[in-house]
Amino acid sequence: MYDEEEFLQLSGIQHFAFCRRQWALAYIELQWSENVRTIEGHLMHHKAHDGNIRERRGDLLISRGMPICSRSMGVSGECDVVEFHKNRNGISLHGEEGLYQVIPVEYKRGKPKIGHEDVVQLTAEGMCLEEMLCCDIPFGYLFYGETKHREKVEFSEELRAEVRGMFAEMHRYFEERYTPRVRWSKACNACSLKDICLPVLGKKKSANDYVLAHLEEET
Repeated sequence: MYDEEEFLQLSGIQHFAFCRRQWALAYIELQWSENVRTIEGHLMHHKAHDGNIRERRGDLLISRGMPICSRSMGVSGECDVVEFHKNRNGISLHGEEGLYQVIPVEYKRGKPKIGHEDVVQLTAEGMCLEEMLCCDIPFGYLFYGETKHREKVEFSEELRAEVRGMFAEMHRYFEERYTPRVRWSKACNACSLKDICLPVLGKKKSANDYVLAHLEEET
């Protein structure tokens, strides 16, 4: 179990899954830079959190900007939206009649990504809610602003193990103040930290590789 002062930001797992160096630059070295994508993302989350913290729609309760945490994984953050659907197999809620099923919903700009960084973030949110509310949460939803469509995510055992492994690795990096070296990929072009990270350096050969290559040519 982690103490509160050791908690990492839950949302960081999305950056970590996308690029471990990006996460380290932002969360360990505290370097950040905005671009169009990050600004649009902030606006999307602001809209999701806007309005009443809690609202009712018939048998549905909606909580916005709900604080969550996990002592076992050492993380804390907020859920964009948590839906509580009246269900006889659900859990009881303070001040409410009946039982409710818990479903986290994460809002994202754009459309579904090729990678699964959004999926691990949502899974982490579901795992935090399970720990806090002492219940089982089998799935959640990703809502994308461009498609205006929800994508259902099943919280499989493989995903849960991956999330726990990522958080453990993030804690090691944070404790050691370790920033991984540059590894260039096409995804670097869209990264808001590319001018800080300088990923183009990762495309260049080291002096040692250069010397070895020329020695091989001469032999």
